[in-house]
Amino acid sequence: RGAAAGVWGGLVQPGGSLRLTCTVSGGSVNWWNIGWFRQAPEKEREGVLCLNSGGSASYGDSAKGRFTISRDNAKNTVYLQMSSLNSEDTAVYYCAASLSSCLEDYGMDYWGKGTQVTVSS
Repeated sequence: RGAAAGVWGGLVQPGGSLRLTCTVSGGSVNWWNIGWFRQAPEKEREGVLCLNSGGSASYGDSAKGRFTISRDNAKNTVYLQMSSLNSEDTAVYYCAASLSSCLEDYGMDYWGKGTQVTVSS
């Protein structure tokens, strides 16, 4: 209920683009704040981008100018579109849902399974 799931990552070359998908189960996606987070090896988890229930986006530093977030209510899905990827974007990416928090990982209520994104030539 309310869990975010269905994140699909992969391998991409530097400078390339990748879209991650998060499908929410249990309620409509527009009830929730949906955040994207990532964790690189030996680094703390960081907030990347979040779309609140009202449709406003909050950007982490890593996402500014390169990543966008969008929502398809009919598909109960939120997308993270990433472009100009570089090796520093290599991490496990997670989506999460909350009724109150957005980019604060400690406040998220439900987490999807992470997916590995690797940026490499």
